[in-house]
Amino acid sequence: MTKIIGIGNALVDVLVHIDNESLLQELGLPKGGMAHIDRKGLMRLRQRLVGLPTEQATGGSAANTIHALAVLGHETGFIGAVGDDETGRFFEEQNRLRGIDTHLAIILDEQTGTANTLVTPDHERTFATHLGAAVYLERALRDVDLSTYNLLHIEGYLLQDHILIQEILKTAKAAGLRISYDLASWNIVREHHAIVTELVEKYVDIVFANEEEAIAFCGVSNPERALRELAAKTDIAVVKVGKRGAMAMTRETGDKVFFAPALERIAIDTTAAGDFFAAGFLHGLVNGKPIQTCLDYGNHTAGEVIQVMGTQVDPEQLRKSITLEAK
Repeated sequence: MTKIIGIGNALVDVLVHIDNESLLQELGLPKGGMAHIDRKGLMRLRQRLVGLPTEQATGGSAANTIHALAVLGHETGFIGAVGDDETGRFFEEQNRLRGIDTHLAIILDEQTGTANTLVTPDHERTFATHLGAAVYLERALRDVDLSTYNLLHIEGYLLQDHILIQEILKTAKAAGLRISYDLASWNIVREHHAIVTELVEKYVDIVFANEEEAIAFCGVSNPERALRELAAKTDIAVVKVGKRGAMAMTRETGDKVFFAPALERIAIDTTAAGDFFAAGFLHGLVNGKPIQTCLDYGNHTAGEVIQVMGTQVDPEQLRKSITLEAK
């Protein structure tokens, strides 16, 4: 069986529904994107959210994908850093319960990172992320032998440290791992365009992007054209086009564009939809399924997570969605 390891920011999602977009504007948060906030910004945000109901769930893009892959029966691991606090213990315990082999550095004088997820009435989510202990990821890498795994899934959110992410990918590639990379956020792609391009071209085998990220990466307004440009740089390129579905191209199949329409689901919260899509797609890929089936799997796993707040999908229901699709 393929062993899959994820590397990313170990975060706990704090989810809250807001009535309109005025709070995003007040706090200077890019709607649908991700912005980093410091401790002062975190305290300011929390003061503004007093009285609103919140929910807590494990988060972090790569961690979400590994969570779903573990539920789908894969042997998985995750590398990250958390604080010595209740939030960090919650993150570790939730991953342990899913059977994930966690490699977590415990940072004594830092808070565990939080992804404060503001969900607007159109179900779009905007992240105000306080990385906290997550920035000490390098400490968690010291004692991990990547060669014991077959595939690495990594998130573009790590681009706050260009050197570290490049070293991770270089090490993984030298150890023979296949590399899956999620572009993460359109504003990160735009800000770090040169390094993202270099990483994809040099190290990445499978790249995931949503429509906004693909357009930001390629500088074109047409998502299919963006897909073609992404596919010219790697073995497998996947572009998710929201409610319309997802499409993919592969080096092996040349100019053919694969497309799978999205499922009709009532979206409560789109948090982690892309992460769960990646899990479904990778689940199909490592099991030797055709690319069309991989897209279908991705749509099904994404379709499950958008029906709940956060990432707390019923494990049996997630497995059932793939089983039914396989028939």
